[in-house]
Amino acid sequence: MPASTVRLPSAPDPVLAAMATRAAVELRTDILPFWERHVFIGDDWMVGEVGDDLTIRDDVPRHSVIVARMLWTFAAAAREERHMGRHERWIEAGRRAYRILTGPCWDRMSGGVFWSLRPDRTPLSDRKQVYAQACAIYGLVEWHVATRERAPLERAMEVFDAIEEHSRDRQQGGYLEAHSAAWGVLKDTRLSERDLKAPKSMNTNLHVLEAYTTLAKVTRDPRVLGALSDLLTVSLDHIVVADPWPHCALFFTTEWRSLTPNISWGRDIEASWLMWEAAKVVGDEALTARTREVTMGLADAVLAHGVDPDGSVLYQGTPTEVLEMEKHWWPQAEGVVGWLNAYGVSGEKRYRDAALRTWAFIEAHMIDRHNGEWFSVLSREGDPLPQHPASKKMGPWKCPYHNARACLEVMRRIGV
Repeated sequence: MPASTVRLPSAPDPVLAAMATRAAVELRTDILPFWERHVFIGDDWMVGEVGDDLTIRDDVPRHSVIVARMLWTFAAAAREERHMGRHERWIEAGRRAYRILTGPCWDRMSGGVFWSLRPDRTPLSDRKQVYAQACAIYGLVEWHVATRERAPLERAMEVFDAIEEHSRDRQQGGYLEAHSAAWGVLKDTRLSERDLKAPKSMNTNLHVLEAYTTLAKVTRDPRVLGALSDLLTVSLDHIVVADPWPHCALFFTTEWRSLTPNISWGRDIEASWLMWEAAKVVGDEALTARTREVTMGLADAVLAHGVDPDGSVLYQGTPTEVLEMEKHWWPQAEGVVGWLNAYGVSGEKRYRDAALRTWAFIEAHMIDRHNGEWFSVLSREGDPLPQHPASKKMGPWKCPYHNARACLEVMRRIGV
């Protein structure tokens, strides 16, 4: 798989180079070893949850999303470091995630991955959440690239075919949220308890876009390229909203009527660079030009309305107020990548500076220097919130994918 499709301006920049070096150290000595050390049980199982104080809970479900994202993380790290002596170490860890994803997580009857498993490895929720299927594709394709094994890519194509058959809306475009185990109708399609009951969401469609981008880049399969082009067009047509500034609406009816005014600044900056990556893979000149305008519009809007003076990305709000004051880990990671992407697209120094400020916040507040990895949630002032329900090092949503990917993207785009 080629490196990132956007490179930074070629003039030497010692400040960015120093950030890239620190990102590489963070990835190699903190994030990856933490997950390697604390999460796996033997060669084919994992713990349920790791607290901020490193306490383990085994009486909670295991979710396929986190397994797929662990697979992606170790595969991407192995690919990046194929010639640097750490390749086999990350392959060994990734293979454990691969065994779990294609073992107890895999539905051998109807295809795809179950949503969650009990501690005894049996399905707890056998629903087919399309978000989880997209994560499975993303991880499997990356594992194929890292190992050059054919079977993971074949499995990824099987999931692609299932999504296209059962979840793609051929009339209105985009993808539905969820299905029953046999890919039938499901009444409650929510991804989590905090989400709205809606047939479509920005979040699910963004991660299908992410997965299809990687699958199309590797296979150049006309069906995948066509589906990716269609989804990017639908995203530009319906998910990105221009008023009062460019942002992504979050939940929709089947006909793409928005159901909430809320704005997720983390998802907006993540979408800004994932849409750009998709456009470059599709390779259509007109679609690329249109995506460039949206990419820069989203980056500008988040920078103007969704970033605190300390450089951190706020979590959620509306056009008139901030709804959640806490600083969550993943918007910071996506912010760094989004600003670097905007800098690579435009060459404007203010995006470079925004990336540096967000990275400085991460280093000063987000990285746990005592127990390792990153805190999942901080106060607006940047202090850990140990009593917050999302405060954990590993859980259903706390995974190594956002922060490891940010480090990898910094390394690739700047060069280490």
